[in-house]
Amino acid sequence: MVKAANFRGTTPGPPPSTRILVVGGGYVGMYTALRLQRKLKQELAQGEVEIVVVTPDPYMTYQPFLPEAAAGSISPRHVVVPLRRVLDKCKILIGEAKAVDHAKRTATVATLATKEEGTGPVEVRYDELVIAPGSISRTLPIPGLADYAIGFKTVEEAIGLRNHVIEQMDIASSTRDPAIRDAALTYVFVGGGYAGVEALAELEDMARYATRYYHNIKAEDLKWILVEASSRILPEVGEEMGKYAIRELRSRNIDVRLETRLDSCEDRVAVLSDGTRFRTRTVVWTAGVKPAPLLAATDLPLNERGRLKCTAQLTVAGVEHAWAAGDAAAVPDVTAGGTSQAEGSGGEPGKECAPNAQHAVRQTKVLAENIVASLRGEPVKEYAHKYVGSVASLGLHRGVAHVYGRKLKGYPAWLMHRVYHLSRVPTFNRKARVLAEWTLSGLFKREIVSLGSLEHPRAEFELAAGGKPKGDGTRPAPDGGPRSGPGGN
Repeated sequence: MVKAANFRGTTPGPPPSTRILVVGGGYVGMYTALRLQRKLKQELAQGEVEIVVVTPDPYMTYQPFLPEAAAGSISPRHVVVPLRRVLDKCKILIGEAKAVDHAKRTATVATLATKEEGTGPVEVRYDELVIAPGSISRTLPIPGLADYAIGFKTVEEAIGLRNHVIEQMDIASSTRDPAIRDAALTYVFVGGGYAGVEALAELEDMARYATRYYHNIKAEDLKWILVEASSRILPEVGEEMGKYAIRELRSRNIDVRLETRLDSCEDRVAVLSDGTRFRTRTVVWTAGVKPAPLLAATDLPLNERGRLKCTAQLTVAGVEHAWAAGDAAAVPDVTAGGTSQAEGSGGEPGKECAPNAQHAVRQTKVLAENIVASLRGEPVKEYAHKYVGSVASLGLHRGVAHVYGRKLKGYPAWLMHRVYHLSRVPTFNRKARVLAEWTLSGLFKREIVSLGSLEHPRAEFELAAGGKPKGDGTRPAPDGGPRSGPGGN
């Protein structure tokens, strides 16, 4: 293992007086680092402070826009924010934190060059730690899930799913086998939270629009199934709006199955707990998230759910010089008392803040201010925010909202959803680009092109050069099944 005591992201030099290590480049990591570089501008210029951001990707993904990116309403590049441009006063280290030894103030990081160098991970020393690695998909030991299911947490997954849905329509249009056609046109989504409902609604909208360009596929030929283990969907918007969302989806011939689980998806057959079986080439898994594995590889205190035990000041409980927020942090809700959280907010009134975007966005401001105050010997403050409600899109011009006690549905809720998230997407650059794309999409027709070949850019050249593509002449499809090379299905 390489010691990186003097790591500065560029050339070696004398270590700064204080190094702040931010683990994670998601919403919490990016916004905390952004606010720190603004508030510590003078200290950064004088070399008294250094901010290092360790992240596996050179961009932050604004996840609420993933459904619209999958539907083609927003370009994939406009739902991500380049960290090097936004955090120009920080050192960006592209890599994955494998472990944290806070007692020694070191983090073990595997970088992109680690394998090439053959020297093993590097140790990055720090004085202050901000740990915000986010979460990963929570999966279950369901037969066939790892082989055939598709997740929906990253922009790559969203675009891969879009390409896959259109490709399945191409397969259904060209096959002469009724069984293959039915399987290709059957789409199963597991999970009735934001990700599952919004992804299904947007993609159903897109696919229904695309059928007008297929001579032998009608909108009613498409089968969309939403599987939810609980008795309701979209709990964040409340029971009444959740019931409205079910009615809205079912009015579009979407099969919503409550109190139902996915038992198996082996051999491209989805088996549900109610005994129903569907031949399908598409299973989308959005059934919750769990803390990032990194948290278990630290010496920091965790709660029973695997999240970091934190104080209301966003410090890690019982530990000095360690801070956390977002999905990874179990932060006490100081506004509890029966009024702090709206129905279905996803948290535990009187106990912890819900691990949702609304809290994460606001926690970053307090987190950055408290770190600066701590460095300057000033008192820190508590994080307190009352849950104000939620908004959700159900496709183009459809939505539900429960905000400040008011309930909206249909077009007004959809408009509120867009306005709210446009105000929250980071940087003016991204706001302008997203707004421009929305405006243009209202003037022109939808794009219905599948660019699945982007996932395997060397396949065609390998064939031309006389090589043998991986997988015995095929390249893997997003659903794990065989797929032909460029040029057809």
